[in-house]
Amino acid sequence: MSLQSLALIANWPVPTAAAAVVRADGTVVGTQGPGRHRFALASVTKPLAAYAALVAYEEGAIELDEPAGPPGSTVRHLLAHTSGLAFDEHRVTSAPGERRLYSNAGFEVLGDHIAKAAEMPFAEYLRQAVLEPLGMTATTLDGSPAKDGVSTVEDLVRFAAELQAPRLLDPRTVAEAMTVQYPGTKGVLPGYGHRSPNDWGLGFEIRDSKSPHWTGSSSSPRTFGHFGQSGTFLWVDPVAGAACVALTDRAFGPWAIEAWTPFTDAVLAELGA
Repeated sequence: MSLQSLALIANWPVPTAAAAVVRADGTVVGTQGPGRHRFALASVTKPLAAYAALVAYEEGAIELDEPAGPPGSTVRHLLAHTSGLAFDEHRVTSAPGERRLYSNAGFEVLGDHIAKAAEMPFAEYLRQAVLEPLGMTATTLDGSPAKDGVSTVEDLVRFAAELQAPRLLDPRTVAEAMTVQYPGTKGVLPGYGHRSPNDWGLGFEIRDSKSPHWTGSSSSPRTFGHFGQSGTFLWVDPVAGAACVALTDRAFGPWAIEAWTPFTDAVLAELGA
């Protein structure tokens, strides 16, 4: 079976695009575009970094509620974008837990924290903890754990399958990561404006009732994932029992806001969701 809806990426105003859909049992039910082309992930790097953090937690290298980042902040705050750190600056703008301040700086602090605990560079820890075990040989982290990952659709399909049927983590840990942290927290969803609440799990955005949104209008409230400013996204819809990866090499903008939602709706409709 090959999903006809994936062919919609051919109409996107981008130089290169690739996409795939994978079921919860790991079956790839459709692909489109160059699956081995390496794309800059931008913030789709964050779910990979978060997964490495959860491995570090299960290995006992860190605790989710141990101090990390600004005074009063924890690893959990950093993962949930509630540490109070600014978007791209290492300065505090609010008390931990008060607001959902989407923060690249927070993920950089998190990476440094894990590197110290694991006694190795974070990029190497990510490779050993997540990329290598999942066979993601074309994926690298070439800088910030917030935004400097490079990967392929083929590799991210492996990660999307892991998110649906965990092998590296206890399923209870993954369930916690997809559960709203600090419920009711308000904040800005990049590219879409202020949301109240702006729900987030541990490194993964949770769709809930946000509208408009970068996923589909028919996506279930339980849908989680991330999109990146390089024109990339990965979502998992547990109700549909499937995940979708789409990577491009054009920066996120009005074109993506217009294209992504009908694309996801078409995918879900074809899946019978």
